[in-house]
Amino acid sequence: MLGNKQSGDNEPLERLYEEPEVPTGPPEPTLLRRAKSYSDFYCVVRAQLLKDAPKKKKRRSKGKGLDSLLVARPEDTLPARKLPVSRSIDSDLVDASQQEYMLYRDQLDMAERHLGGLVADANSALDLLTSLADNFRAVEAQTSSFQAQCDDLLSEERRLQKLADEVGTDLHYYAYLDGVTRRLNAPGASRLVDHENFGEILTNLDACIEFMMQHPDYRDAESYLARYQSLLTKALHLLETGFSGHLEQVSSEISRQILGTRSEAARHALAYGRSEQMLLEADGLIMNIQRAVRACYDQFGQPIPNEHFDTYSNTIANLFSTYSDTRDRSLRPITQHDLETFRKEAKEVNIETACRSFIKQCYERSSNEASLFLRVFSIEPHFNPNPQSAYSILKTHQKALVNTTNLNPIATALQPVLQGTDLQTTCNLLGWITNEYLLSEYDEEETQFSLHCHDLTARLLTEHLWPFADSCFEAEVTKSISKAPIPQEALKAMPVGDNAASSSAYPIVKRALELLAMYDQAMPKERSQKSNTVVFRIVTETISALQRAEARLKTNKAANPDPDPDLFMIKNLLIVKNGLMSLEIGDVKSQPATMQYFSQIWDTLSPQNWMGVFRGILGGTLSLGLWSSAATDGKSSGNRPQMQADQDANEKLDELLRQSIYAFTQRWGTLINGPRSGKRGQQNVTTIEQQLDDKLSAAFGEQPEVIAKLKEAIYMNAQAQKEVKAERGSR
Repeated sequence: MLGNKQSGDNEPLERLYEEPEVPTGPPEPTLLRRAKSYSDFYCVVRAQLLKDAPKKKKRRSKGKGLDSLLVARPEDTLPARKLPVSRSIDSDLVDASQQEYMLYRDQLDMAERHLGGLVADANSALDLLTSLADNFRAVEAQTSSFQAQCDDLLSEERRLQKLADEVGTDLHYYAYLDGVTRRLNAPGASRLVDHENFGEILTNLDACIEFMMQHPDYRDAESYLARYQSLLTKALHLLETGFSGHLEQVSSEISRQILGTRSEAARHALAYGRSEQMLLEADGLIMNIQRAVRACYDQFGQPIPNEHFDTYSNTIANLFSTYSDTRDRSLRPITQHDLETFRKEAKEVNIETACRSFIKQCYERSSNEASLFLRVFSIEPHFNPNPQSAYSILKTHQKALVNTTNLNPIATALQPVLQGTDLQTTCNLLGWITNEYLLSEYDEEETQFSLHCHDLTARLLTEHLWPFADSCFEAEVTKSISKAPIPQEALKAMPVGDNAASSSAYPIVKRALELLAMYDQAMPKERSQKSNTVVFRIVTETISALQRAEARLKTNKAANPDPDPDLFMIKNLLIVKNGLMSLEIGDVKSQPATMQYFSQIWDTLSPQNWMGVFRGILGGTLSLGLWSSAATDGKSSGNRPQMQADQDANEKLDELLRQSIYAFTQRWGTLINGPRSGKRGQQNVTTIEQQLDDKLSAAFGEQPEVIAKLKEAIYMNAQAQKEVKAERGSR
């Protein structure tokens, strides 16, 4: 009974172990994540299965549950009976546990089938591609010869096409002859130059001429070349005729209007503003003119060598000549008025002021003419000595109108006026032109007009005014130095005044210094150097004048012992030398206050060892060029060597200074040694030294440095004479 009771009590407990029913139907449809690749397919399926599977509850052990419910009592001696297990529960549990794996198996089967299909499709595609590759190789093997033949045919086609193009191009140079011949020989051919397409005719003719010259072996090339050259000449002649007619038309109108007005401003507007407007109205003609000019010249008038340069250059020269003649004729009333105004101001006002105003006015007109020339011909000629350049061609057409290449009107107007004035005015004008137009300030902005004036000034000075100034200086040197008389009073010893050594200089020396200063003022440093012909002549003529004066002093020495001839030469030569050094030849004062460069002069003249030199000269054992030429016989330089024509003026001064210094120091060294020789009638040393001091002071005044150096040289010479005499006595 107890067992039955327990069995009955335990039956309801089986429900405690039941799991909630799991649906046996298909899972809810869900959107699977797309696999990245076949290798990722497994991971996708597994993740989805885990997501869809129901969560399991933790079950306690069945045995432990029963044991906790069935509490044994001591009086119970019967063994516990196993509970019957229901078949339906076990099968449900199995089905529930296998549901997840069955779904996974089905999905794997589906993936397997899908992958199998893909592999089969890939295999079939590979088989098809293999078949196609085999077929292509078979076709390629069968068509290789055909392809080679096609390549040969294409190459031949390209060669024939190229040959046909070349033949067509070459034929074009032959076929062009008839058409251009008819156009240039037509009755209205002269009107072609007014149209822009005339430039195409010139271009085509140039190309045809170049082609025939490059292919002389072509059929009838020589004949076609001659005909094309003849047509080019005819075309350029038509251009020249059209331009001449246009210039005449403009010139007649402008000249009539200029003559009808007296206003300077109106004349200027007509000469340049209105003239430019009328000239450029024929734009087609002007364009063809520029095309012809640029065919043989660049922007600055440099020649461009080519096969037809001579043909074009001849036409361009005729165009330039016609243009210059027309402009000169049109503006002649203006140029004549400017010239008359200049001459009137030079007589009535001031020559230098009139010259400056005239130069400025000419520069302005030249700048305006250059601008108009550039607008018409499209070139701006610069200075070029090449005879084929545009500048040289324009220079051959010298007219009364001032322009870039024609500066003769300025020079021919200035030179007669300056010829009749003093030399200082000419120097002032040249100095003004140089400073005004050649020497530009650092902060001054360069303009087109300033550059134009710079070029004009450089050529005006170089070609005209500097040679004119040189001739004026040459004439003045001949007048005031070479042929200057030698008055007797000029040879007397003059006292030095105002501490200026040159105050008592020989008058010719003073004039030479003035001329040097004026020349330096008028010329840039590059020209006013000792090697300059004018400076050289001033110095050499001054030296010759001093030698003439020295000879006169030696002749009258008995009647007039003062001044000493040698001291006269030393003094005046030192003044000239000092003047040249102070000029550089540069900023010299016509009356220098002191002998500021005497130390440098003395160092240049004096050898390193004066005593050795004196002893060598006096003993006759040493030859020192300029020194020995004056004193190898122990006498002063009575016959000075003639100056060489190509000898530097500075060297001539040094030579004569050495000779004069040696003659003076030797003579006074002998006088100082006289009282010590014991001969009768000799003055004492004190008297001789006093006489020396008087002569040096009279000659050099307050120039202690010069006096000290000369006295030092005298005593050195005296000592050298004593030593030489002692050596001779010992022998």
